[in-house]
Amino acid sequence: MADTLDIQNLNVSIAERQILKNFSLTVPKGEVHAIMGPNGTGKSTLAKALAGHPDYTVNSGHAFLDGADIIGQAPDATARAGLFMAFQYPNEISGVTIANFIRAALQARLPKGAPFDAKGYYAKLYAKMDVLQMDRTFTSRSVNEGFSGGEKKRCEILQMMMLDPKYAVLDETDSGLDIDALRIVAEGVNALRGPDIGIIVITHYQRLLEHIIPDKVHVMYDGRIVRSGGKELALELEAKGYDWVKELV
Repeated sequence: MADTLDIQNLNVSIAERQILKNFSLTVPKGEVHAIMGPNGTGKSTLAKALAGHPDYTVNSGHAFLDGADIIGQAPDATARAGLFMAFQYPNEISGVTIANFIRAALQARLPKGAPFDAKGYYAKLYAKMDVLQMDRTFTSRSVNEGFSGGEKKRCEILQMMMLDPKYAVLDETDSGLDIDALRIVAEGVNALRGPDIGIIVITHYQRLLEHIIPDKVHVMYDGRIVRSGGKELALELEAKGYDWVKELV
């Protein structure tokens, strides 16, 4: 289906242990969907399976990005198709500056032989950094090397803003953030919201959703979605915890 990320009956395992069980979800462009649930229920497995992580085996099912199935595709092919994933624990890349890293990613998407607009690139990069309140000196630092938790997450959101994906999966982006960093990261995500992108926000806590207001909230347990609703569902989870979710399986 065009203009949607349509996940159908996805079954995923790791080390022969099944994690996702007939998981289905449709995220249209223009919407933000939050996925909440206790630890070990498969939220991060979903993100990594969509991104093509080699440790996760997709036993069956599909994930159609604007009608094209991305399951089984290499991570770079999935990224080129328009899917972005923000990691819960971003890796450090020593010796590669942020500016060069993002520039290489953008150049890789250009048709062979097409020129790269360096002046326009830096103008856009600095504008996005201003939104995230990042000092210009960040451009010359190695990716995530020596960064605080908040700086790593801002760097992830900066990459997303520059790559301008069709769909984004934010895997516990609020993990390790203080109140100010959480607000700034949320402002970056909100600046990207619009009719041309669909966003999945994976989180344990309602506090992130006070800043990034979701269109829909889904509760995940035992590898599947067991309940869906509006933003008020996140408030219910905050008040009641996750124990009652077990009764929905």
